[in-house]
Amino acid sequence: MRRHSCFVFLFCGIFLPGILGFPQTNSSIDCDSLLPNYEAEPQTSAPPYIIAVSFDNFEPGNEVQVTLEALEDAGFKGFNLQAREIDGDVPVGTFKITDPNTKGLACHNMTNSAVSHANSDVKQKITTTWIAPHDVKELQFIATVVQNLENFWVGIQSKSLTPTHSESVNATGKSKRKVCFSV
Repeated sequence: MRRHSCFVFLFCGIFLPGILGFPQTNSSIDCDSLLPNYEAEPQTSAPPYIIAVSFDNFEPGNEVQVTLEALEDAGFKGFNLQAREIDGDVPVGTFKITDPNTKGLACHNMTNSAVSHANSDVKQKITTTWIAPHDVKELQFIATVVQNLENFWVGIQSKSLTPTHSESVNATGKSKRKVCFSV
């Protein structure tokens, strides 16, 4: 009887996550290619997800709220979200991890340079905060979103964000530049 219990426990731990529609907890999404580490091809259709950002411009140290959201009832179980310079392939900046459904990743040995799923619960939306680094050019947020083992989208992009070097921006991202009019 004891052997039978051990077998059932082992079977459930190994096969149940895949049967329920998501790879085992050791599955991940590659930091560089943004591809999940299991056999399937990414979807080529328009993704049922969007990445929204709180600001169009940023200064070093600014905090930008980033939201990954499912359109309608699409839901998602896994994701990898990064900020990258336009045409860049390395994450820039860091994320504050505050949502219990998220965890930070150390891509290219930079702590919290990407944010990912902390569990395989179905999510409709996650929100995180990205902190802008120094010396970065125009960028956008890019994500892979996993709906299930067969359906995932790679390279979902936000709108572009531009560094603002000609004016001062406070921590809320609002300009402190004064506008003067002469009559």
